[in-house]
Amino acid sequence: MAGSAPSGPGSAAVPAGATTSSATPRLANGAPVDSASAAAALARYWTPERMRKAIPLDRTAGSQRAAQSKAGPTGKPGSTPPAQGRADTVRPLVTESAAVGKVFFTNPSNGLNYTCSASAINSPSKQMLITAGHCVHGGRGGTWMTNWTYAPRFRSGVRPFGTYAAKQFRTFNAWINNSDLGRDVAMVTTWPLNGNKIVNVTGGHGLSWNFSRTQAMTVMGYPGNRDNGQLQWACQGTTRAVSDGRIELQCDFGGGSSGGPWLREFNDSNGLGSVNGAMSTLATGGWNRSSYFDDSVKAMFDAQGSVT
Repeated sequence: MAGSAPSGPGSAAVPAGATTSSATPRLANGAPVDSASAAAALARYWTPERMRKAIPLDRTAGSQRAAQSKAGPTGKPGSTPPAQGRADTVRPLVTESAAVGKVFFTNPSNGLNYTCSASAINSPSKQMLITAGHCVHGGRGGTWMTNWTYAPRFRSGVRPFGTYAAKQFRTFNAWINNSDLGRDVAMVTTWPLNGNKIVNVTGGHGLSWNFSRTQAMTVMGYPGNRDNGQLQWACQGTTRAVSDGRIELQCDFGGGSSGGPWLREFNDSNGLGSVNGAMSTLATGGWNRSSYFDDSVKAMFDAQGSVT
């Protein structure tokens, strides 16, 4: 574990369970991904066959602990701006965004390869992604995932922008220690690829926090129960509050969609919006759920967003 940070400016303002920890990603053999050569070795590990056989990581409501944090608005609503990528990344299709991609990693607890979803988020570093906490760490009794890489706008094995290796993880201690679904959020700094930073290539979403739990949202990701997780899917609707403090939308997205962004103000013309949630679980009736984004999520963004 590389270090800890409070999740808000001024320790007195930090809600219970809102501190975060960071870590250097590693290969399955324990070697740190701490250089461009290590990132290249990781890219060689992820052959098309391994990607095809990776298992969509499934988190149903009954497979994890209930939300404990019950976060609510802890200040005024706020948003950070998205950033456009290269001109050739713009696609006017709600079902596909260059700033959303598929994640591949190995779970050290069983040595198996899995998939999640994630999205690029605009920050000072231009190198950051946002995903679910359980896509970077196994939670209570688990450890940090290994062999972690991100393929933006992955499509049936095609990786139009290559793969971006993780350089540093950050997630909530409440997730690490207690598998708290109210804090199932993570941010990941990636290595540049061929000198290019992810947000400068694909664009990056903004971040929203402290908004009402009732929001028009576009949820994106790679659910394993849609096209076997080989294509990016989108679901649009209005979220509602969950009694445990989280938010939900009836998308019926299965394993592999975990970590996909829940976007306010999605713009069809450029595939960008403001991340106001991250796919966490699937409950009965096809209701997907996300942690609520409050000041603590913004503070995680502030703690990790400048890391290069």
